[in-house]
Amino acid sequence: MKKTLTLALLLPITITACSSMRYGDPKSVETVNIDWGSTDLQTVSEAMVKSLLEAPQLAYLNTAGKGDDKRVVIYMGGVRNESSEHINLEAVTDSIRTEMIRSGRFRFVADMKGQNEISDQLRFQNEAGRVNPEQAKKTGKQLGADVVLYGTLSSIEKEKGRSIESGGVKTEDTYYQFVLNAVNIETGEIIWADKRDIRKTQKTGVFG
Repeated sequence: MKKTLTLALLLPITITACSSMRYGDPKSVETVNIDWGSTDLQTVSEAMVKSLLEAPQLAYLNTAGKGDDKRVVIYMGGVRNESSEHINLEAVTDSIRTEMIRSGRFRFVADMKGQNEISDQLRFQNEAGRVNPEQAKKTGKQLGADVVLYGTLSSIEKEKGRSIESGGVKTEDTYYQFVLNAVNIETGEIIWADKRDIRKTQKTGVFG
């Protein structure tokens, strides 16, 4: 009885001792499964940023009220998820926007979340007695965006079940297509568009 009790107490400790945690390279290729993952996010973001930086039509826009700074002012819209997976596509748009800002080639206005924060702060600053009136910010001075970026992510999934011909191997294939557009807000013209295709295949054996 004592031996059985001792083994029962030691078992969770043994299992815990076998677990491990380590930091991985965020740039390394993720190959856990064929679902959308960090490598896909990085691949799409890097491809879109490269294409946007190379687009001559986005080099500058000389619109009224911009003064000497002719860089394109961009509003980052959303990316509609038309795939079969639940994917946080804000991670993609955040990554694209961050790299574009870091390039120094573009200017961005706040998205809707940022606008809500701005509205709250404007109300706070303009309530009587809260902020020095000379420092309180006023409405009507925000930059007007020249271009809005928006897009879609779609996917096609196919599966071939296990059979004698396949040696009991199941094959799953997923194709992703990411499309991003830049639209001139004043004219409605799509002045830039690009896409990135990703195909992932996974084979699972009988004991996989």
